[in-house]
Amino acid sequence: MPGLEQMDSWIADGTVDTVVIAFPDMHGRPVGKRVTAPFFMSHAAEHGIEACEYVLAVDVDMNPLPGYRFANWDTGYGDIVCVPDFTTSRRIPWLEGTAMVIADLLDESGAPVEVSPRQILRRQLERAAERGFRVCSATELEFFLFRDSYEEAAAKGWRGLSPHTSTIEDYQLLQTSREEYILRRVRNEMLGADIPVEFSKGEAGRGQHEVNVRYDESLVTADRHLVFKNGIKEIAAQEGRAATFMAKWTMDDVGSSCHVHTSLWDAASGEPLMADASGASGASGASGASGASGLSVVGRRFLAGQLAAARELAWCAAPTVNSYRRYVPGSWAPTAVVWGEDNRTCGFRVVGRAAERRIESRIPGADVNPYLVLAASIAAGLYGVDHELELGEPYPRNAYEADDVPRIPSTLVEAIDELRSSAVALEAFGPEVHHHLLNTAVQEWEASNRHVSDWELARNFERI
Repeated sequence: MPGLEQMDSWIADGTVDTVVIAFPDMHGRPVGKRVTAPFFMSHAAEHGIEACEYVLAVDVDMNPLPGYRFANWDTGYGDIVCVPDFTTSRRIPWLEGTAMVIADLLDESGAPVEVSPRQILRRQLERAAERGFRVCSATELEFFLFRDSYEEAAAKGWRGLSPHTSTIEDYQLLQTSREEYILRRVRNEMLGADIPVEFSKGEAGRGQHEVNVRYDESLVTADRHLVFKNGIKEIAAQEGRAATFMAKWTMDDVGSSCHVHTSLWDAASGEPLMADASGASGASGASGASGASGLSVVGRRFLAGQLAAARELAWCAAPTVNSYRRYVPGSWAPTAVVWGEDNRTCGFRVVGRAAERRIESRIPGADVNPYLVLAASIAAGLYGVDHELELGEPYPRNAYEADDVPRIPSTLVEAIDELRSSAVALEAFGPEVHHHLLNTAVQEWEASNRHVSDWELARNFERI
């Protein structure tokens, strides 16, 4: 097994003394254990490690949540087995002597844990493969960088923080030069972790950045996203700085997005399927001519499905109360469920030529779980293919001002109602996964209602 052989080599020559066995939780964070090199080679490489199943049923503070069928106090919160997927083996250059491998989760009988995020995405890729498709994706993460450390930010109550620059630095090279001591590390050390970074750039906020990673098969992309996002936080912390991936850290600045790109490829031939016959030929006639959109028939249906299910699956793109602060007209975050030809005011943008033809969803924020948002994008697209949905005309103007079009849910409550009644989610994910996702969303909303915000105090303490 190539990945295991590489790990064995690193351990044998003393390059690696610690192996992180990680898996994504419901919030898109890597969780797991640090394993010593001898124990990894003598036991964990073959048998995996155990973890408490409650990690798939907690909030971000690790509090066990009610309402789950998969794991709860009545079932006793038993163990799950974390089995390394050695295709994900990588060095972690910013952690001395450390390598990482991402694990799949099995129950005690050896069956996959269907509610685990990696398995949820894998099932959608299997559904795509049954239809002859390979799905490729990219996730474009944005984040804010601060001069404060995480400890200093917490001591300040996360208020009065100092963004690393005081001016908007979108494409600005002078401003971003001042942050190169961190961004250069991010680019180069991610390359060392086998994450193919293409470039970094300043973004439309003060201290905001985007670092792009090359597209790949969707599970590979999600795994890279998991390591990449956590690694940026770790590198920033090592430099005494803080980075946040909140969708909206302040209403005085733009939000941070995670634009998701998806495209279909023929699983047998490897040919791209999104472009029409004039741009790229597909397999088995699947990409017949389609007109001005430049999309093939299957590409149009795949996009039509994403449009049709955008409201139903919005929670997968916007999982927290804070996510919905980002959807502000004129803020680069979309509000309308429409598609456009290279139109950044729309919820969906079609970009690229020939083999690079693809769909960009601009709906997700940087707080997404990459496995869930990609699973939802694929599920929605396959719904459009299966039901042969027709794609309407592109929106040609400012979609913020569009009349009589569907809108992205503006609150978590609205998104929960859409997910609860979603026929697409039930069909694609099955009842157990649908219930697990819905309960995660509901528990987030109920947690928010157990707190009084600073805004409520300032508005109502004296004057109400």
